[in-house]
Amino acid sequence: MTLEQFDVVVIGAGAAGMMCAIEAGKRGRSVLVVDHASAPGEKIRISGGGRCNFTNIHAAPAHFLSANPKFCVSALRRYTPKDFIALVQKYGVAFHEKTLGQLFCDGSAKQIIALLLNEMSAAGVQLRLETTLEDVARSEDGFAVTLSSGPVQCASLVVACGGKSIPKMGATGLGYEIAKQFGVGVVETRPALVPLTFEVKTLERLTPLAGVALDAVVAHGKTRFQEGMLFTHRGLSGPSILQISSYWREGDEIRVDMAPGVDALAVLKTARTATPRRAASTVMATLLPQRVAQVVSDDEGAQGNIADCSDKVLGRLAAAVNAWTFKPVGSEGYRTAEVTLGGVDTRDLDSRTMQAKDVPGLYFIGEVVDVTGWLGGFNFQWAWASGWSAGQAV
Repeated sequence: MTLEQFDVVVIGAGAAGMMCAIEAGKRGRSVLVVDHASAPGEKIRISGGGRCNFTNIHAAPAHFLSANPKFCVSALRRYTPKDFIALVQKYGVAFHEKTLGQLFCDGSAKQIIALLLNEMSAAGVQLRLETTLEDVARSEDGFAVTLSSGPVQCASLVVACGGKSIPKMGATGLGYEIAKQFGVGVVETRPALVPLTFEVKTLERLTPLAGVALDAVVAHGKTRFQEGMLFTHRGLSGPSILQISSYWREGDEIRVDMAPGVDALAVLKTARTATPRRAASTVMATLLPQRVAQVVSDDEGAQGNIADCSDKVLGRLAAAVNAWTFKPVGSEGYRTAEVTLGGVDTRDLDSRTMQAKDVPGLYFIGEVVDVTGWLGGFNFQWAWASGWSAGQAV
């Protein structure tokens, strides 16, 4: 079989991999992108409910978690949300800001995949799908790569195959295995941006609330997010919970204010004086969705009129509204996690080029790296920025 030669081989046709390939191709490099999937950009396709939350106009280093928080600074400063927005506008893709700086396509996420494929084609990049990596080794001129389609030689190898999240889409730990093979460190990984689960007794008590959503401030230590929260059959989900899941660890407490900006105790005391014959659960329903109000009232023994509730009972009701504290038993895991926390150790990478410091020609970009963004377009911006940065160097 003929040995094919490329300047750059990119493992993974996701957001970061395609962006890197585009930039390398623009520089006149011969580039091959391979992916085991039957279609490119599968995470792009399903993101944002099929509309792709492709960036966040507020993206900054403060929105990312990493063992080395400063690592992402260079890439994010050099390739900004404005840069990717300009690419979207070049193709006439209509988009809108939803909330908190999140940008979504008006139409389909497939428009983002299409523009990336078009840019790759224009840059002379080759794309091979349903192609697996079977082996990789150092060679005299770079890397000897064995693919299911045959052997390939390249000067630069870019690992852009993502993390472990959503295995049903084919996610694996391949990127971490490649890192370890070449002596590049890997920070322990865990699911992030993921629903949290309750232990059995709590779940039995709160199961009637499955499907109820409300606005909430969810806190872990000093970290707080105010967004939607959703009760599920397994525990809690919704943007605020997904955000806090990246910070939470087993055994830690989470605190929830289910009526942000409202002093629940003051409302309850006023109601006890002004409308003493109203049921406590009815008064609670002015603060919370009806089903939540009923469960909380029952839990705290407030089953009669509000006038019958002592200060102690009102205090417990108010705390359940403004400071509900609980310990999740776990998360739903990689099965539903949007991203993977941890990954290739940034101490072993050059922050400007994404190249492994001790392995010339080996690059790691996107989710496989220990840089994890908040929910809301930040992880796509890291994919674009890290891919762009590597594309300038490979």
